[in-house]
Amino acid sequence: MAESHSLLPGSRPRAFWPYLLPGLTLLIVIIVIPLGWNIFLTFTRYRGIRPPQWIGLKNWQTLFGDDVFWTSFGNSVAMILAMVVVPTLLGLLLAAMLFDLIGKKFGGRVASFLRATYYLPQILPAVIAAIVIGWILRPKNGALNQVLEAVGLGALQHNWLGSADTALVSIMVIMVWVQLGYPVVIFMAALQRVDPELYEAAELDGANWFQRFRAITVGIIRPEIFVVTLTCTIAALKVFGPVYALTRGGPGTSTIVPAYYAYSEFFQSQQVGYGATIATALTVVIAVVSVVFILVQNRMEKEEAR
Repeated sequence: MAESHSLLPGSRPRAFWPYLLPGLTLLIVIIVIPLGWNIFLTFTRYRGIRPPQWIGLKNWQTLFGDDVFWTSFGNSVAMILAMVVVPTLLGLLLAAMLFDLIGKKFGGRVASFLRATYYLPQILPAVIAAIVIGWILRPKNGALNQVLEAVGLGALQHNWLGSADTALVSIMVIMVWVQLGYPVVIFMAALQRVDPELYEAAELDGANWFQRFRAITVGIIRPEIFVVTLTCTIAALKVFGPVYALTRGGPGTSTIVPAYYAYSEFFQSQQVGYGATIATALTVVIAVVSVVFILVQNRMEKEEAR
């Protein structure tokens, strides 16, 4: 049998394994063991004090018949719209405009400054940003209602976060603002590898900016579009901080999301087994979504390679 050789000259076979042990240990301790314990708790009745009591599939049966759980996932669809669809589309357009129009007309420094401005909400901690927005949306002395009154639109004043008809929409608008900078930065970095001669040739052929954007930009940076869409979808499914800081899932269940629902069952209702069930269901959904995204991306790449 032929002796295996390392790709690195002078190194022994399997000499790299000791370097993987710290990361593997952390993976097991931080991810694998807690995940296994969480899955075990889904089959128990546990309030965090006495030992868990095995109840089989009762938590899962309760989950599938829980209207609040399905409402929370319905609100997650709204979060996907606010954190994935709108920021990705707007981010793609803004990045193309900053790179192809503003960068050429006003210089790279102006484009970089605007890019940093869009990205600023990503730097702020989610809870801090939510608290600041909460001050703006206060029903009595909030900045938004004060501005509406100052410009003669006092009739439009509203309890934006305290009314069931506007609370979810208000959070969606906030999440668009928070999330927009991420795709802008990723797409502008991706545009650096687009050959400028492609734009010049298309412009000489009479293509306008939107035609160049659709035919050249979107096609070349498609891998980055998949990455942004996937990561933003995962973030939307597990969003927690803004809901916790602004509405606590209310009024009623109008803004509740799975992550906050699991938290409330864990720490408020002390139904640890049921909270673990919600968290596990959310984990399964995220895993399935990730696999589907990867399969679709691989399939499209294979079709392009033919």
